[in-house]
Amino acid sequence: VQLQASGGGLVQPGGSLRLSCAASGFTFDDYAMGWFRQAPGKEREFVAAVSRSGGMTYYADSVKGRFTISRDNAKSTVYLQMNSLKPEDTAVYYCAADRDGWNPQYQPGYDYWGQGTQVTVSS
Repeated sequence: VQLQASGGGLVQPGGSLRLSCAASGFTFDDYAMGWFRQAPGKEREFVAAVSRSGGMTYYADSVKGRFTISRDNAKSTVYLQMNSLKPEDTAVYYCAADRDGWNPQYQPGYDYWGQGTQVTVSS
């Protein structure tokens, strides 16, 4: 099983980034997918999640209206489009897969985790 996150980098405040997470080794369509992030000195927190079909999405209040999660089941990939980025969005971003998909924000419920990609928002 592998979740390979990519697309992170350095961006100025107000800028945009698109993260991707390519999955392999399991049946992607059977899993809800989530994005989490961990800033230096802070606990890892929920960012966004998408249902198996992509028909339902969930967001943390801090990113609602700025971030969009989506998935392409044909490519076994989940995306996180991040717009209007703020310095407080700086963190390592992780993708994760949840077989049950009942509680998107519940981290112990996720079965698989990727290695993370760094996002830095700074001028």
